Amino acid sequence: MARRDKINYYLDLADVVSKRCTCLRRHFGAVIVKNDEVIATGYAGAPRGRKNCTDLGYCIRKKLNIPRGERYELCRSVHAEANAIISAEREKMIGATMYISGREADSGAYIKNSNSCSMCKRLIINAGIQNVLIRDTDETYREIDVNDWIREDESLDGNFGY
Repeated sequence: MARRDKINYYLDLADVVSKRCTCLRRHFGAVIVKNDEVIATGYAGAPRGRKNCTDLGYCIRKKLNIPRGERYELCRSVHAEANAIISAEREKMIGATMYISGREADSGAYIKNSNSCSMCKRLIINAGIQNVLIRDTDETYREIDVNDWIREDESLDGNFGY
C-alpha cells in the first residue's frame, strides 16, 4: 500500500473529525496544522450545553428552506472552522494551514464547491491562518490563499452563498 501524501492525510483527519458533527444538513470537520503539527480540530455542533439539531430532530434552516451560505445567524451550530479556531492559541495559528472536509449528511457525498461561510472567513483571516485546503474528492482538493479573501471581499458586493 502506498503511503498517503501529507495534504490528503490532513484532509483525511478533517474527514474523520467531521464524523462528530451534529448538523442534520452537512458534516464539516476542520484541522489546523502548523509545521506538521496538528494545532486544533473542530466540527460543527451546538454550543456546549445546548441541544444539537440531532437531539432536536430538526434543523431550523432546513425547515425554512434557507440556501447554503445564507442566514447563518439562525443556525444552532458553531461551525467546524470556528470550533477549531476557538481551541487554538492565536500565536500557533499565525501562518498555519486549515484543512476542511465536508459531506452531505443524507448521502455522505462530498459537498460540491464547498467553502467557508463569510463569518468563518473573517475568523480565519483574524486568526492569522495563511492557507485553507478544502476537500473535493478522496484525492482532490482546492487550496486557497487567505490573502485572496482579504483582497476579494465579498461583503462589499453583498454576495450570498458560496
